[in-house]
Amino acid sequence: MAEEFNTESMLDMYLFENTQLLEQLQETVLEQKDADSFDEDSINEIFRTMHTIKGSSGIMMFDNITAVSHKLEDVFYYLRESHPENVPHVELVEHVLEVEDFISSEMEKIRGGDSPDGDASEIIVNLDKFLDKIKNGVVEEGAEPPPENVHTAPTQFYIAPMATSDSHFYKIFITFFPETEMANVHAYRTVYALKEIAEDILYSPEDILTDEKSGEAIIKDGFKILLQAQSTEEEVRELIGVGYDIQKVDVFECKAEEFLRGFDFGDADAPLAKIDLESSVEEIEARVSDAEKEEKKPAKPAIAPGDFVIQSREPGKQKKLAKDKPKGEKAAFISVNVKKMDQLMDLIGELVISESVVLQSSDLKVPGLNLDNFNKAAAQLAKVSTDLQNVIMSMRMVPLTNTFQKMNRIVFDVSRKLGKDIEFVMLGEQTEVDKNIIEHISDPLMHLVRNSVDHGIETNEERKESGKSGKGKVTLAAKTEAGKVWISVEDNGKGLDREKIIAKARKQGLLDDNKPDSAYTDKEVNQFITLPGFSTNEQVTEYSGRGVGMDVVVQNIQAIGGTLEIESEAGLGSIMTLKIPLTLAIIDGIVMEIGTSSFVMETSAIKEFTRVKENMMIHEPNGDEYVMIRDDCFPVLRLGRWYGLEQYEESVEDGVMLILEIDEKKVCLLVDRLVGEQEIVVKPIPSYIKKVKGLSGCTQLGDGSIALILDAPGLIE
Repeated sequence: MAEEFNTESMLDMYLFENTQLLEQLQETVLEQKDADSFDEDSINEIFRTMHTIKGSSGIMMFDNITAVSHKLEDVFYYLRESHPENVPHVELVEHVLEVEDFISSEMEKIRGGDSPDGDASEIIVNLDKFLDKIKNGVVEEGAEPPPENVHTAPTQFYIAPMATSDSHFYKIFITFFPETEMANVHAYRTVYALKEIAEDILYSPEDILTDEKSGEAIIKDGFKILLQAQSTEEEVRELIGVGYDIQKVDVFECKAEEFLRGFDFGDADAPLAKIDLESSVEEIEARVSDAEKEEKKPAKPAIAPGDFVIQSREPGKQKKLAKDKPKGEKAAFISVNVKKMDQLMDLIGELVISESVVLQSSDLKVPGLNLDNFNKAAAQLAKVSTDLQNVIMSMRMVPLTNTFQKMNRIVFDVSRKLGKDIEFVMLGEQTEVDKNIIEHISDPLMHLVRNSVDHGIETNEERKESGKSGKGKVTLAAKTEAGKVWISVEDNGKGLDREKIIAKARKQGLLDDNKPDSAYTDKEVNQFITLPGFSTNEQVTEYSGRGVGMDVVVQNIQAIGGTLEIESEAGLGSIMTLKIPLTLAIIDGIVMEIGTSSFVMETSAIKEFTRVKENMMIHEPNGDEYVMIRDDCFPVLRLGRWYGLEQYEESVEDGVMLILEIDEKKVCLLVDRLVGEQEIVVKPIPSYIKKVKGLSGCTQLGDGSIALILDAPGLIE
C-alpha cells in the first residue's frame, strides 16, 4: 500500500509529531523516576502517547516501531485497567526509557533516509516477561485481569458489518481547526484509532490517503464517520480526543436503518432538529408515530451531524453544544526548517550592515544639507530594523528544558550502572538561549554531567565512610546575567584533589620550577584539568575521567565566545560553570579606535567611560600599571600596546578609559577615542587566522571597514 501514495509530507509530519511525543514521554517518566509508582494521569498519558505512536507508525508501515509501541501500550493498558500493586517501578521506568531509546534511534534512521530496520524482538520479550510478572501478581490475589488490548494490523480499510445485539451505531462529525496542516493525515489517524473497536466503519471523504487535496475538503466541510461498534459514546470520544488539531467532535447514536443510509445526512442548512431531554422514550416514540400518520406534510429534512441543539422545558435556559459556543482564540504554530531561520538571520544581519552604510555615508556630510526629513525616515528605518531583529531572535530562542532533560536521563542511566544513589535537581530550565548556542553546548554539558556522576560523586560506601548522610546530589542550573547565560553543574561529591593535580602538573612540566606549589591559586590549579591529556584518574571508565576530554569541552565553549570556570572544595564538591553568550548573531556594541584600527566592545561589559589624569596613574617596576578612580585601584590595559599596534596614544590624558566589569573583576581599558554605539553583526574570525586572546569575532562597519570584536573575559583574565 505504501507505493500507492506519496508519503514524503506525511513522513515530515510523522517525525515532527512523534519527536514531540517522545520528548514529553521522557520528561514525564524522569519526573517520576524516584516515586513509588506512576500516578494515574501519567499512566493515562503514557498509554495515549504509545497509542498515538503505534497508530501513526502503522500508517507509515514501520512495523518494528508499531510492534514495540503496541507492547508497551499493553503494559500501560493493564496498569490503567487493573491498578495492580507492588509494580517494580524502577524496572518499569527502565523499560519505558528502553522503548523510547529504540523508537528515537529508529526515527534517526528514518530522518537520515535509511530504513528503520532495528530488531525490537528482545525488548518485546522483556516487556512480555514484565507484563506476565505483574499479571501473575494480580491473579494470585484473586483479581480478574482485564480483556486483552488487541491490535489489528491495517490490512484493509473497510470492515464488513456484523451487527449483534450489543452493537451501537454512531454518526460522527469532526471539525478541525482551520490552520491544521495535512488534515487528511490527522483524519486517517482518527480512523486508525477507531478501527481498534470498529465492527464496521466508513468515512467521507474516503480518499484521504491517495488524495492530498482531501485535506482542504476536510477543513472546509468537516470529516464524517459512520461507526458500528460495541463501545459507549464516552469510549468513542476518548479514542478520538480533542487536541491542537481537532476543534470539536460531535457523536450521535442512531438506528441501524439510519446507519445503512450511509452519508446521506440531508441538507445541512435545514432548521435545527431539537432533542427533548425531559419526555420519556415512550412519549417521544408516540409523537413520532402520530407525525408519520399525518398526510401531505413535507418530510422533515434529515439531520446533519453537528446541527443539534438541546431544548430544555425551562424557559430562557436553552442549552447548546460546544459547536454553538463562542470560539476562543487558539495559538497557531508552524514548524520551520532551521536552515531557513539561519538564512533569514543572515539576511537581517546584512540589512543591519546596509543600514549602517546608508546612515554613515560620506555623502551626508556635505555642509549645508537639510537632512531633517532624511533623519526622520532614518529613525523609522532603525526602529523597524530593531523590531525585526527582536522578532527573529525571539523565534530562534528556545528554552533549555529539552537539553536539561537529556542530562536528567544521563544521570539516571549512569548512576544506575555505577550503583550510586544520586538525586538530580534542575533549576532555571526555562532560560532561553539561541538554538545554535544549544547545539554547541549540548555535548560539553553532557561531559560535565557525566564527570560529576562518575568522578565527583562517591560510591554509597565511600559517602558513609566519610560521614556524609543522604544521597549524592547533582544540580544543573541556568540563569542570565549581563547578556550571558550561566549554566552550572554542581555536585556534593569529593571535590578535586589539589595535591594530586599539582603532582601531575609538575610531572608533565607545567609548573615553574622556581615557583612553590603554595603560590598557585586554587583557580589556577583547577584549570590544569582542562589541558589536553591531563587526568589524575588512574583508571579511565567508559563514562568519563575528570580531566579526560575536558580540553575538548573548553575548545567547544570558547568557539562560541564562552568560558568555563571551575570551583572546588575538597570533600564538599565542585562547581563547573559555563558562561556563554545569549546569541551569536547581533549585539549592541561600542565602536572605538586605536590609531587606525577599529574595535568593538559589547555594551553590557562596559560599566563606565572616564578620562583620567597622569597623576592618577601608578606605575610598577615590572611594567604593570594601575589607576586610582574614586579611591578604587584598577589595573590598566593599554589596548594599543597589548596588540602591538604601530600608532596609538601614549598619554592617558589624550585617551579614554573604559571600565570593564565581568564577574566582579574590573579592569580599565585605554583606547584613543570612541566612535559611538552601533548594532553589530557578529562574524567569526576566519579559521586560517590563529586565535588571539581577547578577540571573539569581527564585523563590518558602516564605512565598509572591518572591526575586531573584543572579548571582555579574555582581556580581564
